[in-house]
Amino acid sequence: MTLTEKLLARASGKAFVRPGDNVWVNADTLLTHDVCGPGTIGVFKREFGQNAKVWDRKRIVIIPDHYIFTADSLSNRNVDILRAFVKEQDLPYFYDVIDDPEGHWVFDAAKGQLKRQYGSSYAGVCHTALPEKGHARPGEILFGTDSHTCMAGAFNMFATGIGNTDAAFVVGTGKLLLKVPQTMRFFLEGELPVGVMAKDIILHVIGDIGFDGATYRAMQWDGPGAFSLNMDDRMTVANMAIEAGAKNGVFAADQKTFDYVDARIKRNGTRSEYTPVDPDPESEQSFVFDKKYDLSKLEPTVAQHPDPGNRALAKALDKVKVDRAYIGSCTGGKTSDFIAFAHVVKGKKVAVDTFGVPATPLVVEELRSTSIGGDSVWSILENSGVLLTENASCAACLGGPVDTFGRMNKPMVCISATNRNFPGRMGHKESKVYLASPYTVAASALTGHITDPREYLS
Repeated sequence: MTLTEKLLARASGKAFVRPGDNVWVNADTLLTHDVCGPGTIGVFKREFGQNAKVWDRKRIVIIPDHYIFTADSLSNRNVDILRAFVKEQDLPYFYDVIDDPEGHWVFDAAKGQLKRQYGSSYAGVCHTALPEKGHARPGEILFGTDSHTCMAGAFNMFATGIGNTDAAFVVGTGKLLLKVPQTMRFFLEGELPVGVMAKDIILHVIGDIGFDGATYRAMQWDGPGAFSLNMDDRMTVANMAIEAGAKNGVFAADQKTFDYVDARIKRNGTRSEYTPVDPDPESEQSFVFDKKYDLSKLEPTVAQHPDPGNRALAKALDKVKVDRAYIGSCTGGKTSDFIAFAHVVKGKKVAVDTFGVPATPLVVEELRSTSIGGDSVWSILENSGVLLTENASCAACLGGPVDTFGRMNKPMVCISATNRNFPGRMGHKESKVYLASPYTVAASALTGHITDPREYLS
């Protein structure tokens, strides 16, 4: 069986499953946030009863992150709905934006967008915060009310996004009926050359197969090139499985996985036991697609408007002028992403408005404590002219209310380290978003047009 088939077989109590089988899968964790959480709660109460209890209070993780730092009253109310449900159900894993369990969340627009406006429990972007807080464990099943839940597949999990109705059923029963997907294997060889990042891997692959090329399939990442990637890089690749239409993306576990997971479980005191799923010999795995990719041959890659599959090399797009650059989100707001960005812009000034949104409060701390040539990454970014906020969140990645930090409120061209570029994704429906690695976003911010970053890197 493939990795996904083994994960679903174990979770359904079966010795063997094959693509197309419909199986009842036992969930290990249900993740939700401020956008879909209230709807999930509403369906749960409607179908299970106003006084119903959740299936397992310690397996539900709630992380408000999408429409947080906005004065929009309905968005603020959503966080209050989550808080009330958490209190009612006595849920331990709620990463609230405020510390007062009896309080109400109100964003203070007068303080501006750059300075911190969150309490000690706030965790930031759910997909980055989930593993950071020790909730991603090899061999487990994760359902989340967000399409980029697939990012946790980097940790040898079956992780997939589901809708509010399915999520409500999981909240009440801990189970979900799934069809076992076919598996596509992407066998990575070689090493990434200078100027090329994990983002370039996934943009290259999606450009190869199309933004619907993996529809309801599992994307299994394999080979020495896959294992050479660190966990941040694996998260970047797994995160965008949904951008190819995939049900999930998954990596096998290795010592890098265990070291990352164990350290965060220990730091946060979350459940420590887990059992990874190892790949079967190739002869026992059945792939509907199997292709090798040589990482050493990749170049800085861009996904052009209007979809993630519209691939081109950065060097071929140097005539495309940009009005804005953006680094942030679950896939582009990790510490390593900002460090890469800083290596390009250090000692220089950006030529266009450039917004930086760390994924989590821990990333903010690490950017302040990590130095390059004696200067903190945070100061390098600020000195280069980047508008950098302490308020970790999804921010403009999903557009959001009009006062969202970095949102495009008029037709613009933006180059972004985020993960999706369909029309209207980052705000105005007539804007154009080009997806690229932090290296490429940084180089383009310096020049005002899409730029191959290799000329700025030795």
